[in-house]
Amino acid sequence: MLKVISSHVFLRHRLHPGLLEKFQNAGAQGVELFAARQHFDYTNRAEVRELAGWFKTNTTEAFSMHAPLFPDTEMGRGGAPAVNVIHPEKSRRIDAMDEIKRALEVAEQIPFRFLILHLGEREDTWSPRALEFSMTALEHLHAFANPLGVKLLAENLQNDVTRPEHLLEIIHTGHFKDIGFCLDVGHAHLGEGVPATLDALKPLLRSSHLHDNNGERDEHLWPGEGNIEWEGVWEGLKSAPQAPAGVLEIHYSLGESPEAVAEKASKAFEKF
Repeated sequence: MLKVISSHVFLRHRLHPGLLEKFQNAGAQGVELFAARQHFDYTNRAEVRELAGWFKTNTTEAFSMHAPLFPDTEMGRGGAPAVNVIHPEKSRRIDAMDEIKRALEVAEQIPFRFLILHLGEREDTWSPRALEFSMTALEHLHAFANPLGVKLLAENLQNDVTRPEHLLEIIHTGHFKDIGFCLDVGHAHLGEGVPATLDALKPLLRSSHLHDNNGERDEHLWPGEGNIEWEGVWEGLKSAPQAPAGVLEIHYSLGESPEAVAEKASKAFEKF
């Protein structure tokens, strides 16, 4: 598996080349850029150019980008609505897709392979309308991302819309031949269970979010700090038809120093 780490672990800090250096020194072959304006302002040309310069001169690649969850710099705490491409209101869906397209434009300067996409929020439920809105969003964003060389990956969340069987229905009904999945191990552990979710999504897995929890809430701990059975996870991921990347997605609220993050990431990568 490709060794990747999400910049989500440093969400409270502006992403800069010094932090990318920490990832590279830990053994990361790739980075997933977390598109949050207070962390990585994808609309700021100077900021994008600075990171692009680093990636051009280093071996660690910009592997993927996590689509923005909010359009502001406060993660919605100031009242900004969430980026939700399947929201019941058409204007909200359009605004959400426009925000994601702003993030996708980064690929013009920082080429990355995949965009990790959320379909809905936690309270969103499955319905014919949810299916329709999901297919419309994927079709629209795919048309925008494809010329940039970016493929879309839908992530399993803690909502009804992204249960494994529903994700598969969206892809098959929409005939999306080059859209795949990002398996979020922590979310799966809180839902249908990792083995069942992995088996269902395995044929179209291209990436994975690796983090742990204790089965009660989405803690985003380092692998081994919760109660997920990781031996089965490694075996399952490696048995996928196309071995997915392993992306460490650790929560910023742990408040660990860059040095501690680098040390723990290095140890986690050894298990890959």
